[in-house]
Amino acid sequence: MRILVVEDDRPLLDAIVAVLKEEAYQVDEADNGPDGLYIAEQDVHDMIVLDVNLPGMNGLSVLSELRSGGSMKPVLLLTARDSVEDRVRGLDLGADDYLVKPFATPELLARIRVLLRRLSQGAPDGELNYGRLAVKCQLMEGYANGKSLKLTLKEFELMECLILNREQILTKEQLLDRVWGIDSEAGLGVVDVYVHYLRKKLAPHDCDRYIHTVRGVGYMLKEKSRCSIEAVRS
Repeated sequence: MRILVVEDDRPLLDAIVAVLKEEAYQVDEADNGPDGLYIAEQDVHDMIVLDVNLPGMNGLSVLSELRSGGSMKPVLLLTARDSVEDRVRGLDLGADDYLVKPFATPELLARIRVLLRRLSQGAPDGELNYGRLAVKCQLMEGYANGKSLKLTLKEFELMECLILNREQILTKEQLLDRVWGIDSEAGLGVVDVYVHYLRKKLAPHDCDRYIHTVRGVGYMLKEKSRCSIEAVRS
């Protein structure tokens, strides 16, 4: 899963990013409000860790812009100990949770897990399921009909992204940004290559048909082989 961290305190930002990467999360970062908003609006992250006091544009303004733009991604606010008003206003603006500085690393990770668990609809141990497909996020393993697919890291991240966004069309650009990162130098062709790899591993389980190609756009994970969109072919 991919997390965006927006924090202007460089030592703290570096520490949070390092901890999240140790937990196998993909992480992007920004150290000011305008950059944080721009990156968040690319809609490639599963959640956002957002400091309130940011240069250029404060975190509450960033949150307000995201919510008014329709983004419902989980947001964890980082606030100062004496900023009760900011915490209340943040929750009113649509923040999902807040954490008061200074905080302990285990608490940060626990709150992140809680928010991300909502994406998997309460599945245990970070497990995501769709039809006969499943991924265990903590183990970074994918399954079809209960059998391990022995995925590479990028194959797993692609499958995880597709399940998280099941029955939604994802453009190749979105998949490239979400799986390879917004700063990746890889071309769009790598998406087609890895979709092919993933389909090949799903085929022995008769599950390759779950991944539908949307001509000229991208891909969609859908259990039924028949789709209502004329542009889609399996």
